[in-house]
Amino acid sequence: MRFRSDPARIRGSIAPLVTPFTATGAVDHDGLRAMVHWQLDAGSHGISIGGSTGEPSAQSVAERAEAIRTVAAEVGDRVPLLPGTGSAKLDETLELTAAARDAGADAALVITPYYARPTQEALYTWYATVAAEFPDLPIVAYNVPTRTAVDIAPETVGRLFRDHDNFVGVKETTKDFEHFSRVLHAAGPELLVWSGIELLCLPVLSLGGAGFVSALANIAPAAVAEMYQAARAGDLERARAIHYGVHPLVDLLFVETNPAPAKWLLAERGLIAGDHVRPPLVPLSEDGRRKVRALAAAGERYLTPVPEVTR
Repeated sequence: MRFRSDPARIRGSIAPLVTPFTATGAVDHDGLRAMVHWQLDAGSHGISIGGSTGEPSAQSVAERAEAIRTVAAEVGDRVPLLPGTGSAKLDETLELTAAARDAGADAALVITPYYARPTQEALYTWYATVAAEFPDLPIVAYNVPTRTAVDIAPETVGRLFRDHDNFVGVKETTKDFEHFSRVLHAAGPELLVWSGIELLCLPVLSLGGAGFVSALANIAPAAVAEMYQAARAGDLERARAIHYGVHPLVDLLFVETNPAPAKWLLAERGLIAGDHVRPPLVPLSEDGRRKVRALAAAGERYLTPVPEVTR
């Protein structure tokens, strides 16, 4: 947790891991360790677990907490750890955030409470409660309105940032690029903003973004990390080449509901033992597999190689 006291250092490509399952549907902790090892070797700047790509709503609180502990032990202090700890229920959110704190997380990524469609005042109260409960743990809001049916407004983010020292940033997963600008305008340039939309990862840096938490890092971690580094170094030609080069891989991720395509490809390439997804998701269809194969071939240059022995 060496980044906890200075969350401004949590920058770059934060890889939001899929949650591998065994053939019987249990969380595969050996698979989690293998993925962390591979991600760090590939140059990812940080690790996240328990975001949308990790199927958190299909897991129990105990399963999520144990996965956080497994990943935290594997990451150590090498890179920042930013686990997802949010739920639709406040008691579960507090329990998972406490588990993340105790495991050594550097910050907690807290999704907006889904399904209930709270008002902006209710969202403020939600995040203020979490921030007050964990004053020594940086709190990051996770805004993904396509999955939660609620959108945290820029003004609410700005208010939270001003009122709570440990409310430090937001992961924005919205295709409305104007929203990114309005968030930073409302809160100021010190707010940490990460993009969760793959094709907005490079553009957000031009606004002062801290980086990205992109599902693409599950299959192309080296390319995603290099894009960030190239942009920060001023090599925009290289950064743009990667941005456009990974387009087929971005399309691959959403052939069917994320993370089914990524898990199928990771299993095919031998990084995880299988492509099991939990209900209500289903494994990739045969037509989906055909499309994923074609898109993987088109973007093969940017797929990160998988060692023969990773488990």
